[in-house]
Amino acid sequence: MKLKAMVPVTLSALALAVLLAGCKSDETPPAVAAPTVGVVTLQPQDYVLRSELPGRTAAYRVAEVRPQVQGIIQRRLFNEGADVKEGQALYNIDPAPYEATLAHAKAVAQQAASLLNRYRQLVAQQAISRQEFDDAQAKALAADADLKSAEINLRYTRVQSPISGRIGRSAVTEGALVSDGQSQAMATVQQLDPIYVDITESSAALLQQRADLDQGRLQKAGKEGASVSLILENGSAYPLQGQLEFSEVSVDPSTGSVTLRAVFPNPDHLLLPGMFVRAQLQSGMREGAILAPQQGVTRDLKGTPGAWVVNADGVVEQRTLVASRTVGSAWLVEQGLQAGDRLITEGLQFVKPGMKVQVSAANNVKPAVSATVAKGN
Repeated sequence: MKLKAMVPVTLSALALAVLLAGCKSDETPPAVAAPTVGVVTLQPQDYVLRSELPGRTAAYRVAEVRPQVQGIIQRRLFNEGADVKEGQALYNIDPAPYEATLAHAKAVAQQAASLLNRYRQLVAQQAISRQEFDDAQAKALAADADLKSAEINLRYTRVQSPISGRIGRSAVTEGALVSDGQSQAMATVQQLDPIYVDITESSAALLQQRADLDQGRLQKAGKEGASVSLILENGSAYPLQGQLEFSEVSVDPSTGSVTLRAVFPNPDHLLLPGMFVRAQLQSGMREGAILAPQQGVTRDLKGTPGAWVVNADGVVEQRTLVASRTVGSAWLVEQGLQAGDRLITEGLQFVKPGMKVQVSAANNVKPAVSATVAKGN
């Protein structure tokens, strides 16, 4: 009797469970909203290619001051580190021996000239031979040459600056003995305005640039193609522009680099010889380049650059890129992206290939990207 009473209760519980399960299966799961990502629409840009290369300043002209006669230094006539003019007296060498030599040379020249005048009259009267007259004439010419040499040596006792510029420290003091032909310079004068900047660039970079020009990937930058700007050692920009003078005709076999020389105005003498600088050389212009913000470029474990874009259907695609160099806060993309692509820069952690997304303007990228490329050597 108890078993028969429990059967209806069990069947009722099963029926209720089936009814509840049927109600749950009829419910529709809520739709998941497509995530929103921030995108940047890529536009082609023209830019001037700037090669940032290491350089070193060098004086425009350098003159080592050396004595041309022997003697004792009497006076130094300049302040070390001062600006001097061409022809300005720098040292006085004791002139007494050269004054005496000059006086003797004048006397000999006067005597030879008087003898020649007498012989000129006598040879006209045939009182002396022609040979005697020729000998007197030769002695007079030799005496004149000795006189001129004595005058030159006396002038050399006043040592002058060969060029205008800034003079360094003096290597000799009053009382020092100097001589003609000595190896040690008395002082050095350097012309600092204008000033040279010697720039080194690898021969491989020059070859690549020439190939880009020949194949049309790079255009000459026009009249400004030879202008150069400088970044100083403290990171500040030098205010004046320079001009490229020439390129070395050979490659340094030890470094594989070529030296380029630029000349800069230096009126305030801010640039001194031997300073290390970074030169920015305008070497060409590329038209229609694709500059992708760095926020939208990722790299895989192998270091290959890639990007995520949203196609016209709102679906995420993954692209593999060829990015040659940085351009400020962007990458110069050679392959993988084109004008009009919507590059994802925000929400990259939520996207997968083939995912449907909603797009909005990215807030983590500046509206405009600089169109000047700076490449290192």
